[in-house]
Amino acid sequence: MAKAIESLQLSPAEPVRGLAVPAETVLAGSEPGVPGKRHVRPPRHLADLDLAERRAAVAELGQPGYRADQLSRHYFARLTDDPADMTDLPAGVRAELGGALLPPLLTAQRELECDGGTTRKTLWRAVDGAFVESVLMRYPDRVTMCVSSQAGCGMDCPFCATGQAGLTRNLSTAEIVTQVFAGARAMAAGAVPGLPGRSGGPGRSGGPGRSGGPGRSGGPGRVSNVVFMGMGEPLANYRSVLAAVRRITDPAPAGLGISQRSVTVSTVGLVPAIRKLAAEDLSVRLAVSLHAPDDELRDELVPVNRRWKVAEVLDAAWDYAAATGRRVSIEYAMIRDINDHAWRADRLAGLLAGRLAHVNLIPLNPTPGSKWTASDPAVAAEFLDRLAARGVPVTVRDTRGTQIDGACGQLAASTVPARAEPDRRASVTDRRPSRGHDR
Repeated sequence: MAKAIESLQLSPAEPVRGLAVPAETVLAGSEPGVPGKRHVRPPRHLADLDLAERRAAVAELGQPGYRADQLSRHYFARLTDDPADMTDLPAGVRAELGGALLPPLLTAQRELECDGGTTRKTLWRAVDGAFVESVLMRYPDRVTMCVSSQAGCGMDCPFCATGQAGLTRNLSTAEIVTQVFAGARAMAAGAVPGLPGRSGGPGRSGGPGRSGGPGRSGGPGRVSNVVFMGMGEPLANYRSVLAAVRRITDPAPAGLGISQRSVTVSTVGLVPAIRKLAAEDLSVRLAVSLHAPDDELRDELVPVNRRWKVAEVLDAAWDYAAATGRRVSIEYAMIRDINDHAWRADRLAGLLAGRLAHVNLIPLNPTPGSKWTASDPAVAAEFLDRLAARGVPVTVRDTRGTQIDGACGQLAASTVPARAEPDRRASVTDRRPSRGHDR
């Protein structure tokens, strides 16, 4: 990890292609985990480019620049990437433009759902064979997409399934956007059932299924929130994540038009990148995966703490809050007899009291081979009460998706087995697509 940390310190704006990858881990290749293979760079996609770059790209193909605007409206507003649907384009150029700027990037290999179908995890296969996962969660008042920014993760946090899997590679901007696009299209098509509850409020116009509130009870809706809390450390893939945030939040036809204030970017505490993000003139929320208030324990739980200590991470977070006016989310996984002591609650309160911050307490989600378990509910309740008594805003996170290994810390993409294992949970549905959902 030392080399990765040095790279981040010197140039946090650049994606770090070899972040914290052990010698035995493949950096690239069509078969992740096979030493010596080289990963194929994902093909260029419309979502990799801003509007000016798209116009230049179609000009290279001998087409007028406005064709880029037409493609962009189809992809970002109408949520289609099939050239055959783009009837405002001349028939003779649809296939050429589609092949050049809308290549398939991710193919759905397996879909699992729980919570009555309102929580859906998708296993994606990239063109080079890398696997990533995303999770869609529909609530009565919102729809949240949890997206991955890397295939695997190099941060090596011992309680996180993704971190234990190691890093395969960074995702491209378009590979990240594709996860949100797929969720938006599923919502627009009414493919995700709703839960009884209050309406999501006034919707917006501009695309199919974008009225009546994002998470209303059944029927079409829209993705309203995006959290970079899937696989990977987002700020270790800074350039692609930043561009993805812009594609997700720019209004159509430049992007999907989701509010910046509804986007959360999480980090384990890469201080130079946090400070750089604060200067980007964005209003996205920053979430810091803290998990311990003291350096001794955090060195073990979040190994990057050996480079940037708790005080440095929080100083950068407060600077981000000052620059953006946004409250910082402090993520804290509650681990039985490890970080749930009363004195640690008091120390955490001392660090956060009076700050523009909110604590999310996360009951530790089970991962294969983990030696740790979630805190006893009574202990967790006392921890919460101690924070609240000091005036620190605190809530316990809804642990959606635990039945399908889709909750916080559980994502660890793997290949689809040749034959499905018997489903031991009747509430879980395994949807294995007959063909890829890349179009």
